[in-house]
Amino acid sequence: MVMFLFLVVALAVVVAAVTLSVVSGGESGPLPEVAPERLQDPLPPDRPVNRADVESIRFPLAPRGYRMADVDDALSRLGAELAERDARIADLESALAGAQPAPHTAHSSHTSLDKPQPEDRP
Repeated sequence: MVMFLFLVVALAVVVAAVTLSVVSGGESGPLPEVAPERLQDPLPPDRPVNRADVESIRFPLAPRGYRMADVDDALSRLGAELAERDARIADLESALAGAQPAPHTAHSSHTSLDKPQPEDRP
């Protein structure tokens, strides 16, 4: 019987404490909204991204992993820069291919200047 009385008193104390905390916490209003954690070291906006930039980037954690917006922004930026570099490489390769003479044309014209033809001799 003493144990039952102790459990009833303990339960009453717990219910009173919870009620008091709910009532006193409700007067101050809800907790203020917390600003979401943002990416601390974004990719540099004033120059192309290099390998060290990619290796040093750290995404803040969100309740279910990483913030999708931060990851999407970084991947979009990297994709755009890779596409720009690929286009630049293709332009340079086509310009280089157009600037080099064909090997057989240069050789045949060069040999005709070095050796006189048999008809031209006196």
